[in-house]
Amino acid sequence: MDRITPPAGAVEIISRLRGGGYEAYIVGGCVRDSLMGREPKDWDITPSARPEAVTELFADRTVVPTGIKHGTVTVLEADGAYEVTTFRIDGQYLDHRRPRSVTFSTSIADDLARRDFTSNAMAYDILAGRLVDPFGGLEDIRARRIVCVRDPEERFSEDALRILRGMRFASELGFEIEERTARAIHERAPDLLKIAAERITSELTKLLLGQDCTRVLCEYKDVIALIIPELAPCIGFDQHSRWHCYDVYDHIAHAVGYYRGGDAVTKYALLLHDMGKPRCFTLDEKGGHFIGHGAVGAELAGAALARLRLPAETCRSIRELVRYHDINVPPTKKGVRRWVSRLGQEQFSRYLEVHRADILAHSETAISAHWNQDGALREIFEELLAEEGAMSLQKLDVRGDDLISVGVPRGPEVGKLLGELLDLVIEEKLPNRRQALLEYVNKKLRER
Repeated sequence: MDRITPPAGAVEIISRLRGGGYEAYIVGGCVRDSLMGREPKDWDITPSARPEAVTELFADRTVVPTGIKHGTVTVLEADGAYEVTTFRIDGQYLDHRRPRSVTFSTSIADDLARRDFTSNAMAYDILAGRLVDPFGGLEDIRARRIVCVRDPEERFSEDALRILRGMRFASELGFEIEERTARAIHERAPDLLKIAAERITSELTKLLLGQDCTRVLCEYKDVIALIIPELAPCIGFDQHSRWHCYDVYDHIAHAVGYYRGGDAVTKYALLLHDMGKPRCFTLDEKGGHFIGHGAVGAELAGAALARLRLPAETCRSIRELVRYHDINVPPTKKGVRRWVSRLGQEQFSRYLEVHRADILAHSETAISAHWNQDGALREIFEELLAEEGAMSLQKLDVRGDDLISVGVPRGPEVGKLLGELLDLVIEEKLPNRRQALLEYVNKKLRER
């Protein structure tokens, strides 16, 4: 095993703790990520020293009592903030989220035994270069599997959020969830309903952004449907179409995975984009049809997103993408300008990502039929961006004050006329040039 090299601040904290006569280790996710060759986001430290002793040792630093009841303080070093949490044994869990009490310990083995998964239950002695791994976390990392520490039923009963954390790690790391742990996830999933929506959303977002999200979404449909019950009717819903090779839910799961970018709005739009289909289904001799499923899906998405408590603007953007994901944008400059004007540049860019991922989750027949159009839309959009043509009021070569200066009365008429000018430019009936636009306005004023 390669030696783990933490940043200077972590080394300083551990060295000072050891100099004070205490044991001290880096612990948890930073150890796992380092062993996998990933860059840790945080470097957590666990010592045998109690919080008051840590505070006293670092009297010359800023020490924040982040969670002192549970043994955690945050020490501010020159290169960042470090959570320092005393070895502890968790007491009884009564709310499926946090222990009612904790008991401080002098044993690193006690501390590791309370953790969720074996890959997170490792500590590293940076001074001796020694890994403390009582539950076989390194072996599980090498085998690319998620395994609970000791009894998975007990681990998930203690803290139900660990259910989603396990799924999230499987998605992020591309790991399999071992059989006993997977079985416990399915059995204990209803406990997630007792967890705060914000915590659910945080883990779900990371899951969706993971490299292996499609597999996790497909293997744990029951868990996802508990969180977003509007998706439950999609599971097993046959689309009766040569354009589709999956039922509605599996199509959704594959579409989510085909978008490889890091925009959470796009991921959520894909997760929710076809949720209206079961309510809009009709079947005739030509196959299945889902007329109006975008509008119905947007309504359902609004209810789901409200429960997840995402920011209002994020919810609006997701609902808009769900509503319009299935629009047929003509692959012409005029057609693209019209929809960029309606959605905005950022949203249209997201629409293109949703559109492509949606296509890829169809049958080969559908991909062949729609792939060239998708490429044409992207090419036209890039050309328009390069040309900096008018696709929004902000890009129009006149402003409200310009219209007022030639005699348009202040008030609603100014906005109405600006919109009319933009439509004419988009339809290529007027050039986006100040002189031409004002000549059109003057002509309208003369005709009154």
